[in-house]
Parts: sequence; C-alpha cells; structure tokens
Amino acid sequence: MIKEQCVGFLRTPPLWTKEQFGIRQFTFPTLDINGLTPEPIQGKLRLGHQMEHVFYQLIQNSGKYTILVYNLPIKMGNRTIGEIDFILRDKITDHLIHVELTYKFYILDFLISEPIHRLMGPNRRDMFFTKMEKIKNQQFELLHGKEGIEALSKLKIDHTIISHQACFKAQLFAPFKMKSIPIRPLNKACVAGYWLQFDEFSSREFHDHSYYIPYKSQWVVAPHEAVEWHSHFEILLEINIRMLKQNAPMVWLRKSTGEFEKFFVVWW
Repeated sequence: MIKEQCVGFLRTPPLWTKEQFGIRQFTFPTLDINGLTPEPIQGKLRLGHQMEHVFYQLIQNSGKYTILVYNLPIKMGNRTIGEIDFILRDKITDHLIHVELTYKFYILDFLISEPIHRLMGPNRRDMFFTKMEKIKNQQFELLHGKEGIEALSKLKIDHTIISHQACFKAQLFAPFKMKSIPIRPLNKACVAGYWLQFDEFSSREFHDHSYYIPYKSQWVVAPHEAVEWHSHFEILLEINIRMLKQNAPMVWLRKSTGEFEKFFVVWW
C-alpha cells in the first residue's frame, strides 16, 4: 500500500501554484518513483500522518534536500503547543525552508457565495478557509515565538533565515453533473471526482455499475481492479448505514467498459 500511496501523493496536484492567500506553494522535486522502495508505515496512523511519512520518504529519495526537522513538537512547559512538520535544507543553495504539509479531500459547494468558503470536507466540518488561516497565523508563526526559537536553537537552526512554504495537495469533488467548475485561483487539475446525495445515488442511472468503498488509507490511490467489487444493491446497504451515522463515504465506481470514477455520497 505504501508504494501506491507514494504514487498517489506524487500524482495529486498542488491546490494552487506559486503564491496565493499569502502562502507560497512548495514545488515538489521531480523524482523517479520506479526505483523507490519505501519503508512501510508502522502502526495505525491517521491519514495526515501517513502522508507525512510518504512526504518524508519521497524528499529523502529526491536528492535535492536534506531533512533537518521532521515532526518537531514545540512545548510550553509540559504542554505541546504545536508541531513543526518539516525544515529542509536545499543542497545546492543551502536555503532553509519550513514546509507545512497538508493533504485534503474537499467537496465544492457552489451554493456558498464566497469562493474561498466553498471548499470543505465531505462531512462539512473540515473547512479550507480555517486551515489556510491556521497555516499562516499559527503554524508559520510557531517558529518565531519564544518556544519555537528555543527548540530550533537546540538544533543550531536560526529561525530568522527560514522561509515558509506549504505543500498543500488536494483532491476536489464538484457537484454531480456540473459542467463548468469555476475555482480560480485554485488549480482546476485538482478536480478528481464529484459528490452527490444518497437519493441521487439510489437512482436507476447507477444500477448497472460495480462499486467499492475504499478505506481512508486508500483515498489517495487511484481506483483499480484489484479490490472486491459489489453490486449497486449491495453497496446501497452499506452506504445507508454510513448515512445514518452522518459519515460521507468515498465510493469507487467501475463501468462495464473498464472506466473508473470516484465520488462522495453525502448525508446532509
């Protein structure tokens, strides 16, 4: 699974390019995934921590950067007040880059008038605007507070010469059958599928295909044949249980032609 996650991570575009919202996007170095033999992930980690593990191994194998800091907790007394994801040293320029890593799955809700507030998690709890503000105002600033300066000083790292960037990758899901998807200045290449409500998914239009509900660790991976596919009727029963629990699942769809699609079925 870790190799597939590495491939999925690399193929996921950044949510924006260059600088937007006062945040510079990290440009991921080019590397050959074929020669990579990544270390498996130990234990049961949430998806965000799995992606940190993936990022770490890919950067290590890129040859472009030295990793100086990886998941450094910043403490005030005995209390952890934050964590620095990565500090990298460019092997050519010696520049130090603080990288905050984020990998998200957002639906697009065009009933919301303000574009920046349209991106949210499939359960409508994980908001892009909130995450963006946290990166700028908390995670970047963490390095320059008293506790952050002290933690970096112990590693002989000068906080004043570090530039801040975000590696913010995302898969976006537009409303079902929406033709034009206006998301500028965000990256349209991030649109990976669609979302729809349970009643829409129950319709005749979806009866003749095969389905699979991926585990969250598989969300990064492109749909493929090597899973246990189910009929529309079988998957409806499982999705109905998720709806009752107010949990929007990702679903893979396989057509008789061999084409794949992926989407979220939402409960709200």
